[in-house]
Order: sequence, then structure tokens, then C-alpha cells
Amino acid sequence: MTSSVPRLVIAAPSSGSGKTTVATGLMAAFAARGLAVSPHKVGPDYIDPGYHSLATGRAGRNLDAYLCGPELVAPLFLHGARGCDLAVVEGVMGLYDGAAGEGELASTAQVAKLLRAPVVLVVDASSQSRSVAALVHGFASWDPEVRVGGVILNKVASDRHEELLREALDSAGVPVLGVLRRTGRVETPSRHLGLVPVAERRAEALEAVAAMAAQVAAGCDLEALVALARGAGVLECAAWDAAEALAASFPQPLPGPGRTGPGGTATADEPSRPGPGALVTPEGTREADPLKSVTVALAAGPAFTFSYAEHTELLAAAGADVVPFDPLRDERLPEGTRGVVVGGGFPEVYASELSANEPLRKEVAGLALGGAPVAAECAGLLYLCRELDGRPMCGVLDATARMSERLTLGYRDAVAVSDSVLAVAGTRMRGHEFHRTVVEPGSGAEPAWGVRVPRRRVEGFVQRGVHASYLHTHWAAEPGVALRFVERCRTS
Repeated sequence: MTSSVPRLVIAAPSSGSGKTTVATGLMAAFAARGLAVSPHKVGPDYIDPGYHSLATGRAGRNLDAYLCGPELVAPLFLHGARGCDLAVVEGVMGLYDGAAGEGELASTAQVAKLLRAPVVLVVDASSQSRSVAALVHGFASWDPEVRVGGVILNKVASDRHEELLREALDSAGVPVLGVLRRTGRVETPSRHLGLVPVAERRAEALEAVAAMAAQVAAGCDLEALVALARGAGVLECAAWDAAEALAASFPQPLPGPGRTGPGGTATADEPSRPGPGALVTPEGTREADPLKSVTVALAAGPAFTFSYAEHTELLAAAGADVVPFDPLRDERLPEGTRGVVVGGGFPEVYASELSANEPLRKEVAGLALGGAPVAAECAGLLYLCRELDGRPMCGVLDATARMSERLTLGYRDAVAVSDSVLAVAGTRMRGHEFHRTVVEPGSGAEPAWGVRVPRRRVEGFVQRGVHASYLHTHWAAEPGVALRFVERCRTS
């Protein structure tokens, strides 16, 4: 199967150059002209895709070659771009920056090559004139497989400054496709982990996106950008599909309550991969019933905004009715809830409100302590602790959480060290950590992961049906995770 959907990758020499403003503005400007625009983000970031979604009316999707593997980048892209006229991919960090110590892996450059897409380089020109030509020439010639098709100059001071920049770039052979003035900067508030998510400031975010669209439309040659996008190469692969991914993934045996893997646990030094087999439930071996739908509650609202769209799609394909709930406002879980997924976000910002919702905290605790499946990542981990910054949380885990001055950030290569509702011991997955909190564990739980980089350690909690961890993972890389979770919901 082949596809030639027009597409652009918006990159920069470094972070802070204006990629998000340009990418989001382009998405919104093209959408305002009646195009169906598919928004994408390189890397694990959850926040920028929220702004992309506002700009296009479609789910913002991530393309992460580390979390999912390079082989899934193009299929996941085509899945998101189904039925679209144009796709815009916002890069991460500098064009050639990727996973530390892994060469080009997970870089914007690698994704651009995997997508056979032209790159538009956003350059902060505020402190240079003729030197911009050397900068652009270096980025355009560093890797001959990366096609830098144009430049958008950001933070340009005046007409004279623009003239000097254009004269210099004439010699670099890379066309200028847009100029954004320094005075036209759009403000988007940030805090300890980046931009404030859309869910926390929707009205202001809509205004910001509209301002980005106006600024980009006024300063960029949209027709030339579309023409460049149409020159992208043909992709010879099929679009990713949740149901097909589940069908292709082998079933993993389910543990009985309290059981661990062979020998108790696996280690980060000796990962193993479970072989194919029938699903095993506490009642015995049988095939899963795809017609038996179960309700899975998904934490949402301002405190829990981090979730990949493919997770919900995989859960639904596995037979779950995924129903969102807001832990800040809803005092009950959705009716008939058999399992709970609590992703990432900012519970530390809303600790008082989360603590004040005692009825929901007690219901989550009762469900979890009764053995129902609960999958929690990062913010979800904090929510399940006894307390966060001294405020009572759900008390599912014998652990306390607090804010820290230290930022923990980076990709992680992990192996499951205990059987859980997500994976059997020995299952390898890659994840990402991004937090400024610390969890101090008590007792009563097994670790979830063995992490090898940057140092060997165990991490997270496995207790009854609970799997809680700081690691953000992308289930498209291991679709059996969703199948296993939903099957446990059916049998718990």
C-alpha cells in the first residue's frame, strides 16, 4: 500500500526557536482555509498536541521512534492522516537532537527521513544577519538524506534586518518561506514542565491559537508551503490500525492474584520475552470474548491531560467501553467501571482539589483494593499514594509523594520485573520520565520495572491489580498490554 499525503516537518536548530508557534499557526491557518489538517508531534511530549488539536479539530498524535520503534513511525503517521489534505509535523529540540547516546534515534531528522517529508527550518534570527546563511547551510548539508526545503525566519527586528537576512540566504540555496517579526510574538504561559496544557486554559488557548494563525498567515507564503508539502515522497506501507495491531500481537498469559513470574521476578540484566499462548484467567485457559464489552474509566480533566490517543483506541479495539471521568469534579466513577486508567498530568497543581474529592478517592481505593485493574502513569502514581505534599490522596499504595527541585527527564529502557495487569515479567518496553516529584515507598508492593539507563534500578509498584509507575509508555509498541488489561477487567 502506498500513500502520498502532502506533509511538512517543522524543525529548528534548537529549542526555543519558535517551532510550536509556527507549527500550530500553520495548522490553524491551513484549517481556516478549509483543509483537513493532520497534526503530529515528534517525541513523547503531551502538551503541544493539545494546542495542535485546537488548531485542527483532530487528535494531536505523537511520532516517537524510541518509544514505538522506527518501523511504526510511518504507519502511525498514516493512521492519524487518514482522510486529510495535509499533515504538519512539529519537531522536537534541534533538528538532529535525539535520544542521548543513540545517534539519530528519535530525532526530528530521523522522523523526517522515515516520512520522506521536506523540512522547514524555523530560525531565531534575533541576534544575527549574514551568519544565518552559514547556520542554514550547515543544517541543510549535514545529512544529505534530510531535505531542508525552506526557512521561516523568526523574531526579525525590522525591514532592514529582513533584507540583510534574505540577501545572506540567497547564497545558501534555501528559500525563505516566511518572516515573523519580533513584535508579533504570541505569549503561551509555561511552568515547571513546559507549556500550561489546553485543558487548564481553553478560552485563552483558543485565543493564542487564533493569534498564531494570524501571525503565520500574515508572515508566511502558505501557497509555497503547500507546494513543498506536495513534493513529499511516497510512503510504501499500510496505516496502523488498532484492531489489526491487537490481532497481530500474541496473547500473554494472565497471572492469578498475587502471582509473579518464573522464579518470582525477572531482572533488568536478564530480560525474556514471553512466547505465544492462550489467555489464562483465574478460571482457567480460554479464548477472550471480543463481544463482552467492559467499562474502563479514563482519568481526564485539567489534572490528568497526558494520554496518547492510541491507548484509548487499543482499549476500545480490545473490547473496552472507555469512559472519561474528572477526578477534580466527579464524585463517582462511571457506572459499571471494571478498570481504571490514570495517565499523566499535573496533580501537584491540583492537590488540594483532588484531596477534597474524598468520595471519589474512596471509590478508587475500594476498587483497587478489591483487585480491579488499575493502570497509573506518573501523575496517576501520585494520585494512588497515601498523600501528595501532605494532602491525602487515594491511599492505594503505601507511599508518599512530594514536589522536588530536581527535574527527572529522559528515555528509559525497561523490563517488567513482576507479573501485572499490563505485562508478564520479562516483557521489554521503552518509556519516558518527565517529573519534578519524588515518591517515597513503604511496603506491600512489588516493583513494576527494572530500568537499565541511566542507572540500574527498580521502579514503580505492582500490587493486586494495580500497576503504577513514573514511566510513560506507548502501547502501540506492545498492543498486548491493552488486550491483557481489558481481559483482566473481564475476569476480575
